[in-house]
Order: sequence, then C-alpha cells, then structure tokens
Amino acid sequence: MKRALVTGGSRGIGRACVEELCRLGWQVTFCYLNHEEEALALAAATGARAIRCDIADWDAAVALVDGAAAGGLDLLVNNAGVSLVGLAQDVTREEWERLIGVNLTGAFACARAALPHMIRKRGGRIVNITSVWGVRGASCEVAYSASKAALIGMTRALAQEVGSAGITVNAIAPGAIDTEMNAHLNDEEKTDLIERTPLGRLGTPRDVARAVAFLASQEAGFITGQVLGVDGGFGL
Repeated sequence: MKRALVTGGSRGIGRACVEELCRLGWQVTFCYLNHEEEALALAAATGARAIRCDIADWDAAVALVDGAAAGGLDLLVNNAGVSLVGLAQDVTREEWERLIGVNLTGAFACARAALPHMIRKRGGRIVNITSVWGVRGASCEVAYSASKAALIGMTRALAQEVGSAGITVNAIAPGAIDTEMNAHLNDEEKTDLIERTPLGRLGTPRDVARAVAFLASQEAGFITGQVLGVDGGFGL
C-alpha cells in the first residue's frame, strides 16, 4: 500500500486530499494544529492517521515526516498554509514570520525530511499547494503572495535536483476556492471572483484534491517542475 502525508489536513483542501487519497486506497497520515475535533472525526471516517503538529516548527515538522514515513513514504502534499489580508505597510514582523514559517519553512522542512525516504526507494512524489497569487501577485496580500511565489521557486529548483532519483516535484496553484480560508470574503467580493473566473464559479476543495491525486499517479510519472493552475481560468 502506498503511503502519503498531507500537511494541514483537517479542513478545506487538505481535508479533501485526505478523503480522495483514502478513497483511492492510499494509507494517509495528516497533520493539524487547531481543529482537533474535525481532525479526529476525519480520521475516524477515513481510517487516516491524524497527528497534531505546528508545521512552522522545524523540528516538529521533521519528526512528523519521520513518523509518517515509517515503512516508507510515497507522497508528500505540502498543503498547510495561512493567509494574511492587509496593506503591506501594516504587516508586522510577527505576522510575516508566522506566514513564512507555515507557508514556506514548513514546506521546505517537510520536503527535506521526506527526501531520504524517497531517495532510498528511488521514487516519490512531492506536491506543493501554492496559489494563483503566487503566480501573479495580489494587492493587499503581498506577504501571502511572496510566500506562495517562493514555494513555486522551491518546486522548480527541487524538481531539477531530485529528478535523477525518480522523484517528481510539482505545485498546484488554486484560484478562488470555496474554503474556510476565504470565509472573510463578503458576497460582493465572492461575486467579483466568480465573474473574473471564466468557468463562472468558485472551485471546490475536491477540484484541487483530484489534481493532487493525478500528480501522485503513475499517469503523471513524466511530469515534474510544473505549476498546475486549478483556477477555472482565473489566472489567464
């Protein structure tokens, strides 16, 4: 049985990834931080293993990966993320450091810890969940855009570094997805996003999860270093 680790798996896109991978027969471990009740309910419903972890803590992230990789690790989905909306001039040092810690440092620490397990077996998949804002940037989300753009750079560089070991590294850039992270949007803002999306709707977490499952599949074995937009055409 193939083994996967999904970070930030208790809600939204991460939850959908856990559900989709379990449906496809993967043995899944996922981490969560604040939403224990939802995480435990998801674990009970899917058979996945839930572990509490602050992904911004380097040592904790490494311990998470090593625990999940007992017996091998075939897929790492770096999904854990936090958003920050506001003017760049108002971002505090603490907010910046937390954002980078979760969105970038945590992803790097997990990937770094996963690599020895994947290199040992001469294969594996890493999928990083970035954002359309990491591709094009967004006013009032400068710090968030920067963290997600950096994740794209990490994806492309790491793909070159570990390709010879049979490991693929790709990113998915969701557009406007109907998740808790976008709960701050009012109806007018959601309508604006829908009107700017050629397919005329918000995406669902499962739209992204299906793309993750594809990149983890044998059919995607010759795809690496790519950024797949799951955005309904929003990024065009």
